[in-house]
Amino acid sequence: MANKPSVGFIGLGIMGLPMAGHILKAGYPLTVYNRTTSKTRSLEAEGAAVAASPREVAENSRMIITMVSDSPDVQEVVAGPDGVLDGVRPGSVVMDMSTISPQVERDLDRQLREKGCALVDAPVSGGDVGAQNATLAIMAGGDREAFDRAVPIFETMGKTITYCGPVGSGQLTKLCNQILVAVTLMGVSEALVFAGKNGLDQRVMVEAVKGGAAGSWQLSNLAPRVVDRDFAPGFMVDLIQKDLRLVMESGAAAQAALPATSLVNQLFRTSQARGEGLEGTQALAKVLEQLAGG
Repeated sequence: MANKPSVGFIGLGIMGLPMAGHILKAGYPLTVYNRTTSKTRSLEAEGAAVAASPREVAENSRMIITMVSDSPDVQEVVAGPDGVLDGVRPGSVVMDMSTISPQVERDLDRQLREKGCALVDAPVSGGDVGAQNATLAIMAGGDREAFDRAVPIFETMGKTITYCGPVGSGQLTKLCNQILVAVTLMGVSEALVFAGKNGLDQRVMVEAVKGGAAGSWQLSNLAPRVVDRDFAPGFMVDLIQKDLRLVMESGAAAQAALPATSLVNQLFRTSQARGEGLEGTQALAKVLEQLAGG
């Protein structure tokens, strides 16, 4: 363990908890922080230190990971009172693995550079299954040297690690990912509704098409959950809506037309209006079922 840098992990939610667990199992000295301290107990039992604040995490770590919900949450744990900036040491690297605004990442990078540190924005894709199995796709932006230092830690959590360019590039790539995820899921939902309305066995339909050109992660992993009426969250509707808000904001700034993304954003809004914001994104299928009179 002496040859491995100390790692701090802030944010132990559905994704963060298993991700931090992989780092610990790989032999890195680990300090963790979560607003709900009960979520730190399992890692503490396995040997992680528990910090009382993000500042304390930074004081005890050379490589600091944040994995929280939205831009204001990252700003709070990094630049807020008792935040990472208050305790970070020169030469440290902050790896933000949340999905947030590219501009916020650039602003935080500038503040970290004033402390002699660097930021790598490294959002992930793969959901709770990818987090649990250490098969996440990690898209990273930032200083290349800082990225290279982060790669061994990324490798404990992910299967595909891609350097995308300067700070903010990881977030922009993740937003491309979320366009593909959301629009593909709308297609999966429509196919399930179409199959059901025409008397097909939905499960048989999925098995028949998933190995061909129509195959996708959404089809293989979420369609069976819809058939089983399992709407437990691997990734919540409220969170995909947060990501789609970022997509639409960045799209507007770049004058990029996003008609399909705009439509699925409205359909997910209907899901939220139905009280399904805390359900998994596969709850989109229920909106399509309602539109079809199901």
